[in-house]
Amino acid sequence: MATVSASELKALEECLLNVSGKVPLHVRFRALFTLKGLKTEEAVSIIGKGFADDSALLKHELAYCLGQVKSTSALSTLESVLRDGSEDPMVRHEAAEAMGAISSTTSISVLEEFLSDPEQAVRETCEIAIAKIEWDNSPEGKQHHAEEQNAAPVYTSIDPAPPTSGLLKGAPKPEQLSESTVEQLQAQLVDIKLSLFERYRAMFALRNIGTPEAVDALASGFSDNSALFKHEIAFIFGQLLSPHSVPALLEVLRNGSESDMVRHEAAEALGGIGTPEVLPHLREWMTRDDSPQVVKESCQVAIDMWEHENSGEFQYANGLETAASVKVGA
Repeated sequence: MATVSASELKALEECLLNVSGKVPLHVRFRALFTLKGLKTEEAVSIIGKGFADDSALLKHELAYCLGQVKSTSALSTLESVLRDGSEDPMVRHEAAEAMGAISSTTSISVLEEFLSDPEQAVRETCEIAIAKIEWDNSPEGKQHHAEEQNAAPVYTSIDPAPPTSGLLKGAPKPEQLSESTVEQLQAQLVDIKLSLFERYRAMFALRNIGTPEAVDALASGFSDNSALFKHEIAFIFGQLLSPHSVPALLEVLRNGSESDMVRHEAAEALGGIGTPEVLPHLREWMTRDDSPQVVKESCQVAIDMWEHENSGEFQYANGLETAASVKVGA
């Protein structure tokens, strides 16, 4: 766990909250992810203050980070965001998902209140979050987490659902795979008769396999009618960083009839992958008059990610340096 001085923490706070009014969004994102990495109660408190901002994209990312920190002290803030019917559905959904990530059984009754929410993404997220909390506290879940502590995970994120049984976060063992494994998981992924939680489990199992065939299987999920489901696939492509996923992600980004929350995740995934052909598309959708605000902002952040991937810098979220430079220049 990183440690920072009181003055550095103050600089990060002023950067994230844009106290000067002059901090670019992508710099605020770097400060946010630096605060997330601290995993302290002070950092959680600072992140919580950011929900007063106007940017739905930033607030959605604040909620995500609070879930990843896994601090129960964030639950009251997340519950308030979820209960705010005037808040952007993308932000409310992320608050519910973060509550699932923290996985306190006390959150179940709150999440149950929103299983009939007018917003599809919110009610679907609450359904998955409840299932995750219940699974975490089941014998299978407890065994999974015990095994995970002794594994070397490729992905350190707290996911909204565990991979299908037998496939942990690390690379699957050879005996866990067969020619039909990807096909079986794809069938589970697209089977709308199954619960979203079970379909998500197949999604994360395919992520862990990570082959071009698994990427193609995941991309088939973009034909689903759930924006939540599709946005998670795009997020996973951002974790995989596979150039093989670029054509599918570009198709999503360019689709003006697609949900903003799906296109936003596609843009950020493309920025993380960082191949040359994606940059013109990110620049185009950052500046187009018909581009929704959340897509424009996501492309701005994605371009910063793309530049990082092509710069040779070791760490993206170098928030201490960026916060200090912004404060000095303000």
